[in-house]
Amino acid sequence: MRRALAVGAIVLAGCSTASLSGAETPDALPTIDGSGIHSLLAAADRPAVVNVWASWCLPCRSEAPLLAAANRKFEDEVAFIGIAVQDDEDRALEFIAEFGLDFDHYFDRNRAVPAELGGIGVPITYFVGADGMVVNTHSGIIDERTLALMLDELTG
Repeated sequence: MRRALAVGAIVLAGCSTASLSGAETPDALPTIDGSGIHSLLAAADRPAVVNVWASWCLPCRSEAPLLAAANRKFEDEVAFIGIAVQDDEDRALEFIAEFGLDFDHYFDRNRAVPAELGGIGVPITYFVGADGMVVNTHSGIIDERTLALMLDELTG
């Protein structure tokens, strides 16, 4: 518990000092579907946080700086993956740049990933063990405390 609170304080501090000037934006997002997410997670060499979002989603916009800061802090221990759903690809690319989301993102026009992993709406955050299996799911906006606890669980 003490480590989780320390993680939360670090993530929160990173949010307040993070620049939102944006990361280098790719020209296009690779597409992904239900079987693709399983292949991606199975090939990962570490636990993962998979965040399903849309540029038009206000809660997604609220949690984006927190996820960017957590990625910077834990990028060597946890793979962060973003999945843009039911969105316009140009707007999704702008969202990535706006919030400096410097981790891999994929485009899922038909919501195949949440249909495969379970869950409705956006945002949804999946916490995936190093074995590629989903160990926890958080529906709705994620807060600092919840993210810290889940990262603590993943990194043990």
